[in-house]
Amino acid sequence: MKDERKFSNFILLWATQTLSRLGSSLTPFALILWAYGETGSALSTALLTVSSYVPYILLSLPVGTLTDRMNKKNLMLVSDTTAALCTLSILFVWLSGNLELWHLYLVNCITGTAQTFQQPASEVATTLVTPEDKYQKAGSLNALASSVINIASPVIATTLYSTGGLTLVIIVDLSTFTVAFISLLLLVKIPEMEKKERKESHIILDLKEALGFLKANIGILQVILFLAAINFIASIYNAALPAMILSFESESVLAAVQSTAGAAMIAGSVIAAIMPTPKSRVRMIIISLFISMSTENFMLAFFRNPGIWCAGAFLGWLFIPVMNTNLDALMRSLIPSVIQGRVYSARNMLQFFTIPLGYLAGGFLADTVFEPFMADKSGTFLNQLFGTGKGSGTAFLFAVIGIMGVLVCVIFSKLEAMRRLDG
Repeated sequence: MKDERKFSNFILLWATQTLSRLGSSLTPFALILWAYGETGSALSTALLTVSSYVPYILLSLPVGTLTDRMNKKNLMLVSDTTAALCTLSILFVWLSGNLELWHLYLVNCITGTAQTFQQPASEVATTLVTPEDKYQKAGSLNALASSVINIASPVIATTLYSTGGLTLVIIVDLSTFTVAFISLLLLVKIPEMEKKERKESHIILDLKEALGFLKANIGILQVILFLAAINFIASIYNAALPAMILSFESESVLAAVQSTAGAAMIAGSVIAAIMPTPKSRVRMIIISLFISMSTENFMLAFFRNPGIWCAGAFLGWLFIPVMNTNLDALMRSLIPSVIQGRVYSARNMLQFFTIPLGYLAGGFLADTVFEPFMADKSGTFLNQLFGTGKGSGTAFLFAVIGIMGVLVCVIFSKLEAMRRLDG
């Protein structure tokens, strides 16, 4: 009965935070549409993401050690409020008619810093309000939430942006924040770790403990490095996708492709929820990412049909929730809750530092390497494969990252320590 009440607390936290995440995802999508419309540059839009990830990467380790010693609810409340104030500042500048790209880069740096505190606090809070036998179910619900956000966000953001501009998008964003904030403040109970589980220590010692844990558990470290490599490739994809699709089609097609990916993740979340516990979670993670890397990238590269793009998005994202669910359960089962905050932050730094690098690489390669390269290849077999005109170079880039993704999956599948993590 106690576990049921505990899980009900998780459901409340999950539902309200999902609503807030949905609202928070609308503004970045709308800002990408605005920025690309202003500049026509893949690199300019990629820098929106880079500016939010840089503080996250730089601060993840020390913040994780602080997270373990601070009240998780208060940390989430302060972080969410900071992000909301940043969004409000964008609205004021937009209404004044003075919005420029550098404003967005600056604000994203601040929200990225807030997210650096919010994420490990939220992850530990999830562990604290979830019975151990419900970890897989909680992971499935988190995957479902991500799927719903991915399918709904592009459509909602595009609709709101075309109807009422950034003003309407931001108002909806702040409204969802308000609901989640009040719920977290007044209704959600997040227990603190027992005092016997805590220990007072120095931040440097905590950092050493986190890195020492990963060094002693080489299989976990290999999983993290595997995902870092995948994140680099996926970030090139994310940076180049808007530029390629908007070169050929309208904003609604971009929204349709990204919403199809979200629909695939909903289907994948159902698969993750009903499938039995696999004999090897590591093997399931590798297989899921292999399928993702070997489908969508090539369908984007070789076809100019929105229907095929959507089919590729569906295949590419279908098993991502399965991967996330198994990764979440694997990490929660292998990392003690008393050090999860600092270890998760070390993991996040190692696993996510490749994301801004990937976005920079994607924007740079699309704008200055692949597009100019294809512009000089008129009448060659490359034009037959990837098309002509603006967007053909980015299509070539998708073929390259598809090959890279397949190779990364094959290489890491051979690492023995990683394969031995769960038998």
